[in-house]
Amino acid sequence: MSSWRSLLLRIGEKCPEYGGITDSKDHIETCFGVVRRELEHSGMDILDFLLQCAEQLPHKIPLYGTVVGLVNLENEDFVRKIVENTQTNLQDALDSGNCNSIRIWMRFLTALMCSKVVQPSSLVSVYWTLLSSAATTVDEEKGNPSWQACADFYITCILSCLPWGGAELVEQVPDEMQSVMSGVQGYFSLRRRVSDSGFSVFKDVDDTEKALDEKDFLEDLWGQIQDLSNSGWKLESVPRPHLSFEAQLVAGKSHDIAHISCPEPPDPPAVLSAITCGKQKHEAELKYPRRMRRLDIFPASKMEDIHPIDRFVVEEYLLDVLLYLNGCRKECASYMVGLPVTFRYEYLMAETIFSQLLFLPHPPFKPIYYTLVIIDLCKSLPGAFPAVVAGAVRALFDRIDDLDMECRTRLILWFSHHLSNFQFVWPWEEWAFVLDLPKWAPQRVFVQEVLEREVRLSYRDKVKQSIENAPALEELLPPKGLPNFKYSGEDGRDGSEHALSAELSGMVKGRQTVREIISWMEESVIPAHGLEITLSVIVQTLLDIGSKSFTHLITVLERYGQVIARICPDQDKQVMLIDEVSSYWKNSAQLTAITIDRMMGYRLISNMAIVRWVFTPANFELFHTSDRLWEILRNAINKTYNRICDLRKEISTLKKGVMSAEEAATKAKAELEGAESQLTLMDGEPVLGENPVRLKRLKARAEKTKEEEVSARESLEAKEALLARALDENEALFLSLFKNFSSVMTERLADAFRDGALQQSNQADEMAIDLEDTSAMELDKENAKPVKSHSNGGSAGNGYKVGEKEQWCLSTLGYVKALTRQYASEIWLYIEKLDSEALTGDAHPLFRKAVYSGLRRPLNGS
Repeated sequence: MSSWRSLLLRIGEKCPEYGGITDSKDHIETCFGVVRRELEHSGMDILDFLLQCAEQLPHKIPLYGTVVGLVNLENEDFVRKIVENTQTNLQDALDSGNCNSIRIWMRFLTALMCSKVVQPSSLVSVYWTLLSSAATTVDEEKGNPSWQACADFYITCILSCLPWGGAELVEQVPDEMQSVMSGVQGYFSLRRRVSDSGFSVFKDVDDTEKALDEKDFLEDLWGQIQDLSNSGWKLESVPRPHLSFEAQLVAGKSHDIAHISCPEPPDPPAVLSAITCGKQKHEAELKYPRRMRRLDIFPASKMEDIHPIDRFVVEEYLLDVLLYLNGCRKECASYMVGLPVTFRYEYLMAETIFSQLLFLPHPPFKPIYYTLVIIDLCKSLPGAFPAVVAGAVRALFDRIDDLDMECRTRLILWFSHHLSNFQFVWPWEEWAFVLDLPKWAPQRVFVQEVLEREVRLSYRDKVKQSIENAPALEELLPPKGLPNFKYSGEDGRDGSEHALSAELSGMVKGRQTVREIISWMEESVIPAHGLEITLSVIVQTLLDIGSKSFTHLITVLERYGQVIARICPDQDKQVMLIDEVSSYWKNSAQLTAITIDRMMGYRLISNMAIVRWVFTPANFELFHTSDRLWEILRNAINKTYNRICDLRKEISTLKKGVMSAEEAATKAKAELEGAESQLTLMDGEPVLGENPVRLKRLKARAEKTKEEEVSARESLEAKEALLARALDENEALFLSLFKNFSSVMTERLADAFRDGALQQSNQADEMAIDLEDTSAMELDKENAKPVKSHSNGGSAGNGYKVGEKEQWCLSTLGYVKALTRQYASEIWLYIEKLDSEALTGDAHPLFRKAVYSGLRRPLNGS
């Protein structure tokens, strides 16, 4: 890497490139000196690299802005190109809806304004463009309020620039700046307050009355900016290196930013209804998502020294580093611990990372990324960060009752993986009390699931050794993952069944063909023993043969899958097949899930059969005490969804291929027609005016390109047919899923909450609604909190005050909401049918609320 690249990349860091010096002024002078010398030879390379650094290391934008300001004193043309390229990048980002690029390029323009590179009035014009677009969007007469997410994002971009340049704007263009502030204030009178209902990590945050009283994210940011304005725009978290060069920078020429425009939002639906508006709102929130939702898991005392606006800025830094360095985990951790701030922020850093790990509906990156970052931060700050992470875990564990079910699952997966990288060390004795809680208590289930996941990542004896300080917790360890083979000769079953199993095993070892085994099964076994016994013997024996390893299982399914397919041709038989798999691997949730997943991959089991099996009465009692069934269900839905996503990607690629083929065919045809037009008449006969060999070649090329076009169209039509079929299957899957949920839950909800209200423990639950009248709920007179009524008549026992039937309902409602939220984009496609068949008036109001919450759909919507 050339020296100017190294200096630009490492500016502001304590590194060898700057001789270990940390003073930003020295860095800027050194970097400017080298860049100035290289401009003549590498001008375009420097321009491209500098913009790339500004975009992907945005916490250094003030430094890059100052360097550009110094260059502007000597090379105005070069800096004009920087401004023009930045404007072009911003316009491209606006046109494509690239939220991160819009935000970063606006911040960079603000930093250039601070360094006298950009006219302040020109920057204000950019702000006004976004502000006007936002105000028009939320106007019910001129715009489309369903796209408020886009409008809110534009306002967020404006407000988030002001910590970097508000002071300079107020100093240089006070009237125009005041106009912007007034415009933003006016925008808040047009927009609707946004509730986090459905997307909050902690359920009690979704309480309706509380949500109506609290500010939303944008209102909170606006309040912070107003406070910052009132304090003279002073904050600690944004470096202002341009002030050291202010006397020089004022001599530079300030450039204007070319006009930018915001894309128009889609037209409102032709027929306004809760469903059509809900679909557009969902689409808008997907394209312009919220960047962060704060967790607030630590006591306020841990961050009392950080001003709210400084907290916002540091969160921006951290999120930017996580975003742009996601492929370089060690660099990511290094930059996160070296942000340009003067105060400690370990707790804020941990809270921000956990907010992304638990972000709903989906984390920005795969959870494994955050796991690796936390591990590297623990190694980078061994004296501070591990204790902070442990504090976060304890805080989340204390509130596990209120944690969203999807977040609970993610926390379990993260925590078990994290411990596996630190020798499974944890003070388990702190949590030994969970053994005194009922088996359905969320804290007990959490510890049980973490231990089960640890066993998957290691082995049982190792995990058992890690809990030696709390040996009683061995009770929560999963059993040894040995097969439960019905025909092992030790269970006293009918000798004939053992004989059949031994015979089948011998046939497999003797390499008999699938046809021979099917013939033996249909001619000898089924007539004599019946279908049920035959299915059990076949499945159990083949599973036992494939039980030695994952490779053995795959080999058995590939070689003898046709045997299983022959005996399990429909859903009823496939449900029996899944039952046998579950019975065989009853001691291993992991191998149960893997086997069913592989069988679904080989089309031996359908997703509909899995849904039916999950909702068989024998499984109901596991809904609230284990993740075993939900893992299988999630895998089935996810596999179906991924297949649809793959088909959509393939169709998108094929459409581009068809367009290319059409262009090639049209071009070849035109060339051929042009050549044929060169025919001339001689003595009344046509004579070739072109080279005959070239004409023949053009004909062949035209025919070939036409064939390629036809082939591309046929491939596209075939994929579109597959997608249509997959979408039909997906629709049937979700209808079946929600019908089963509704059927199973209606009676239990009515039974558990017979007084018409969801009785709450001290841990409030967002599913709580009063079905008739708030007076129907018993209240603790002193604390004004609902008292848990144990309608199941069981003992709540040892500190956990929720009865089993109530917890079953709460857990299952949580899974309903999580699944709905995760696949909301697909569910919105079938919402009319779902309303008419699953969310009917017979469905329990709590069930409907869970589904509506996952879709972020108003309860009073139709």
